[in-house]
Amino acid sequence: MMVCGILFLYYSCKKTEDPIKFKHGLFPETVVNLNNLNDKLGVNNNEYIIKGDIAMVYSKSEGWSNLEQGAISYIFDQTTGDFRLSFGATNDAFTQNIINKAAAQGKNTTPYRFFCTIDGFEYFMFSSKNGEDNSDFFYLKNSPVFGANYPEIQGPYPVTLLNTPANNAYISFNNNFDTAYFSSDRAGNFDIYMQTFSLIKPLSDQLNQSFVASAKPDNINSSANDMCPFIHKNVMVFSSDRLGGIGGFDLYYSVFKNGKWSSPINFGPEINTEADEINPILGSVKDFKNSYMIFSRYSEEKNEYEQYFTGIYLPK
Repeated sequence: MMVCGILFLYYSCKKTEDPIKFKHGLFPETVVNLNNLNDKLGVNNNEYIIKGDIAMVYSKSEGWSNLEQGAISYIFDQTTGDFRLSFGATNDAFTQNIINKAAAQGKNTTPYRFFCTIDGFEYFMFSSKNGEDNSDFFYLKNSPVFGANYPEIQGPYPVTLLNTPANNAYISFNNNFDTAYFSSDRAGNFDIYMQTFSLIKPLSDQLNQSFVASAKPDNINSSANDMCPFIHKNVMVFSSDRLGGIGGFDLYYSVFKNGKWSSPINFGPEINTEADEINPILGSVKDFKNSYMIFSRYSEEKNEYEQYFTGIYLPK
C-alpha cells in the first residue's frame, strides 16, 4: 500500500508537457516563387499556430500595366515548426477603389501604400508616364478606413516636389517619415536620391510644393544603375547592376548607423542569380523571429518578372 501511494503521488505531480516547441514563428530562408503557389491554405485545426496575410498591390510586369491586388497567406505550426505559404488574388473593395482611381492617370507601376504618422492620412503613391514619355510620381490620399464606411479618395495628384522630365520611380519613406528615398535617371544612369520632409506640416502640402533638387545618400550609388530603394527600420534594400554582382541586377542592402549608410553588401547567391532581381520589399510580422523580403526576378522562359518570397534576418 505504501508503494502504491508513492507512485500515485509521483504521477499526479508530474507536469504536463508543453506542446509549444517554437514560441516564435520563423520564415524559411529558402527562396519561394510565389507565382507557383496556386492552392489556398486549408483549415488548420491545431490551436498552436501563427497565421496571417500580407496584403499587396503590384503590377504583373515591371513595365506599364494595370495594378492588381493580392495577398500572401502563411501558417506556422508552433508544435512542429512547419511553415506553409500561399499567394493569390484578393478582392478587397476599398483597395480596388484605390486601384481604379490610380488607373485614371493611365497605366502605372511601382505602387507604394502607407499610413503617414505626420498627418494621419493613408497614401498610395505610384509612377505613371509624363508628357516626355518618362515616369512621374503621383499620389492618392484618404482618411483611414473604419468599418464598412469608405472614405473619399483624393487625387491622383502629381508630386511636384520630386518630379522631373526624366524617369522618377520606386519611392519609400523611412520610419519617421522625415526622409524619402527614390530612384531617377535625371543625371544619366539611375541613381538613388533622398528628400527630407518636415514633421510638422501635412505630407500632401509638402508633396505639392515646387520642385526642389534632391541629394544623393552617401555610400549608396555607383557608376552603374542603382534603383528600387526600400526602407524598413534601419535597413535599405535596393537593386544595382554594378560591377562585382552575380549577374544583371542584383539585390543589395545597407544599414543606417551613426547617421550614415554603410557600404552596400550583395545578398549573395542564396538570393541573387544570373537573372535580374529588382523591386525588393522588406517587412516584419508580430511573433516571428525574422523578417521577410519580397522581390521580382526576370524569367526568360516566360519573358516577364515573377514574385519571390524569402525569410531574412535583418542586418544590424
